[in-house]
Amino acid sequence: MSYPRAYNAATDFLDRNVAEGLGDKIAFIDPERSVTYGALLGASCQVANLLQGSGLRQEDRVAMIVLDTVDFPAIFWGAIRAGIVPVALNTLLAAEQYRYILADSRARALFVSAPLLATVAPVLADMPHLEHVFVVGGDAGGYRDFAAELAGQPDSFAPADTCADEVAFWLYSSGSTGMPKGVQHVHTSLMETCRLYAQPVMGIRRDDVVFSAAKLFFAYGLGNGMSFPMSVGATAVLWPARPTPADVYALLKKHNPTIFYGVPTLYAAMLAHAGAGPEIASNRLRLCVSAGEALPKEVGERWKRRFGVDILDGVGSTEMLHIFLSNAPGDVVYGTSGVGVPGYDLRLVDEHGKDVAEGEVGELLVRGSTQPVGYWNQREKTRQTFIGEWTRTGDKYTRDADGRYHYCGRTDDMFKVSGIWVSPFEVESALISHESVLEAACVSFEDAEGLTKVKAFVVLKEGVEEDGLYDVLKEHVKAGIGKWKYPREIVFVEGLPKTATGKIQRFKLRD
Repeated sequence: MSYPRAYNAATDFLDRNVAEGLGDKIAFIDPERSVTYGALLGASCQVANLLQGSGLRQEDRVAMIVLDTVDFPAIFWGAIRAGIVPVALNTLLAAEQYRYILADSRARALFVSAPLLATVAPVLADMPHLEHVFVVGGDAGGYRDFAAELAGQPDSFAPADTCADEVAFWLYSSGSTGMPKGVQHVHTSLMETCRLYAQPVMGIRRDDVVFSAAKLFFAYGLGNGMSFPMSVGATAVLWPARPTPADVYALLKKHNPTIFYGVPTLYAAMLAHAGAGPEIASNRLRLCVSAGEALPKEVGERWKRRFGVDILDGVGSTEMLHIFLSNAPGDVVYGTSGVGVPGYDLRLVDEHGKDVAEGEVGELLVRGSTQPVGYWNQREKTRQTFIGEWTRTGDKYTRDADGRYHYCGRTDDMFKVSGIWVSPFEVESALISHESVLEAACVSFEDAEGLTKVKAFVVLKEGVEEDGLYDVLKEHVKAGIGKWKYPREIVFVEGLPKTATGKIQRFKLRD
């Protein structure tokens, strides 16, 4: 879709809904409060006035270490309304990681939820660019009290004169290794994800109530829990705490959402939860979505049998903002990532950048309108990732005769056994298909003869003993996917190392 050159995303997501008569409709619900579209518009204007009154100007950056409450969209859209760039940060980082990001982004203001202040406070004095710290939802601890300061601000603010191609917000890529990278997205990108994926593929509607266990601070959750519902005037349920299976079931039962977004590890944990079934979940659930990691076939099929609702497994990235490869309602094939979302172009290439044949392993490249400007202050990494209009995903895939994509693993995680590529995800899926296994992760190792073999780390379901399972699981994998792919070593562990977005950190297992 074409956009006018003069375009401010906040007016498309907020002002438009109010103009269409939705001012009194609930936009967001958190455990303490709810907010209508009209009230959210007013709050965003108050935030814009607060920022401008604090001396911030267009294109300045404000960092957000904010939990999933109704304050998040007010701050995010208020900054964008003023032409100021919100930088949404992972709420689960350590102090040194916040030190790096705050220094890297040169944010002039910080909004931080009160429960997270103790973590970030030790580094704040070392930030020469940081002039204002607003504490959200509790004791300000000597910093500026967000609620008190907001109350005195006018609830009207003319949108800043921004350009459709101007940077609107940043997200820091979580990555599986190294320090995060600031990804710069323009004003049109949020609505583009809605018009390309949420509306035509998911079929999100104005009467939907959505709940995303994935948090607003990263790309998948930002779309799920904020821009998608707002694009059609729907309602979103927010949950600031860690989404345990018990909490998620309670929220599904209480709010009866029609759409639920999760990640594979959460779906698996929910299936393993005692008493898991439709009677303790939403009775209006019509659609589930998964991303972040590939969804194992076994998990998707068990969920459909248990709840009668499909999970749409999709692939997205912080760089492309949301899902560009996906299964679709009525066209779900578990064990695949589906087909390209219309509006995006996909390629699979070898190490020389040449397209691979059907059935061959290649790195996935994507082209589409949600590609970012690039990484902040990372010129070489930008050049490596963004090749003209194409973005390298770092994921290895094969494509079958039906045009469906089959995930193999991250480029850094793939390895060969006896000269044949092994997909860690394929071995992990085979292990998970055993009734005793909750989660699994596979890496390569060298045996006594210097040959590359598969090593598996396995988390068993609650109450299952590992006695006798070592050989049983090896034979189970052999029977399922081939003798040369089975794990020569199996280590039973209590849990797997993951990023805050649910991605398994296999590099830690290799170490």
